[in-house]
Amino acid sequence: MLDIKAIRQDFPILSREVNGKPLVYFDNAATAQKPKVVEEAIKNYYETINANIHRGVHTLSQLATDAYEESRLKIQQHVNAKHSHEIIFTAGTTFGINLVANGFGTLLKEGDEVIVSALEHHSNIVPWQFACERSGAKLRVIPMNLEGELILSEYDTLLSEKTKVVAITHISNALGTINPIKEIIIKAHAVGAAVLVDGAQATPHIKPDVIDLDCEFYVFSGHKICGPTGTGILYGKEEWLNKLPPYQGGGEMIKQVTFEKTTYACLPHKFEAGTPNISGGIVLGHAIDYLNGIGFDNIAAYEKELLDYGTARLLEIDGLKIYGTAKEKTSVISFNIANIHPYDIGVIVDKLGVAVRTGHHCTQPIMDFFEIPGTIRASFSFYNTKEEIDILVEAVKKAQTMLS
Repeated sequence: MLDIKAIRQDFPILSREVNGKPLVYFDNAATAQKPKVVEEAIKNYYETINANIHRGVHTLSQLATDAYEESRLKIQQHVNAKHSHEIIFTAGTTFGINLVANGFGTLLKEGDEVIVSALEHHSNIVPWQFACERSGAKLRVIPMNLEGELILSEYDTLLSEKTKVVAITHISNALGTINPIKEIIIKAHAVGAAVLVDGAQATPHIKPDVIDLDCEFYVFSGHKICGPTGTGILYGKEEWLNKLPPYQGGGEMIKQVTFEKTTYACLPHKFEAGTPNISGGIVLGHAIDYLNGIGFDNIAAYEKELLDYGTARLLEIDGLKIYGTAKEKTSVISFNIANIHPYDIGVIVDKLGVAVRTGHHCTQPIMDFFEIPGTIRASFSFYNTKEEIDILVEAVKKAQTMLS
């Protein structure tokens, strides 16, 4: 059981008003709000230990380095990685996927194949298109059905000895579908393919276990899990990170530099060129501590309540259609109202204090599949309430009346 009232007090922004109405924040799939412990940790870093890391002998540099590396250890433990050097700090999920795809662009060859799915965010499509264009490999796509689930029998058909990489989202940002990720990984490994999992939408709801999943790479963003923007994590198996070339050159990622030749630093520094987002990396550890303090089992159970309640209440509205009705899904509801553009609904409910996301959600292939311009997406977090869902429903009804 969660004390939602107490939890909401941890998030100062939830007490503000928007357009003269109490804020109802249902855009959590885009970014999560930040608790006071995260805000205070950022302030504490800049007021007490602001210094560059790893290369300084003075006290502040050593304190900053210790705090940064302590955060790396927290994240290692959180995802159950075998080694701390398998945890690479990045600027976010998009950066992590680009890092891996860029590396595979040098490993793939003509005739090889990369598999993605119809549920992918653009960030897990475009980098692989780059890699295929560079190498001559071919991009293959696992199709989806009308419920928003992947058609795994088609995945079986796509897999072959040509398959070198499977890049797959754990949870769809647009539909909330939870993919059978472990089954997908096992099947990829059966043909010798490596697997990258886009965990951007999963990590706010699920505590990933990379050893249990046995994926080669797992990427996620800090701002989705109550941490700062511009932060993220790439987990990679040691053997695979050693195979990939550096993504960027500069300070920190080198072992020795001469004008004739440069040798690279060991993991994780090989992929962490330049001065990182030091405060962001440190504070990301605090955000993970906060969520673990609440408990991911508790979060999942409560968000399932919100999903079920929200689904039932929204379906009371005449002409409302939900896109994404998978048997396994998380607390995301994408919907439209008949004969009304989603953008127009979004504008009106915002005037009533309700924040939702409208558009294609960086998943244009999904929208093309359903032959729609986009959806209204309400995404719930553990600090939301059923009363807020009621406010959303009334706001949508009012918008429908105004626009009909």
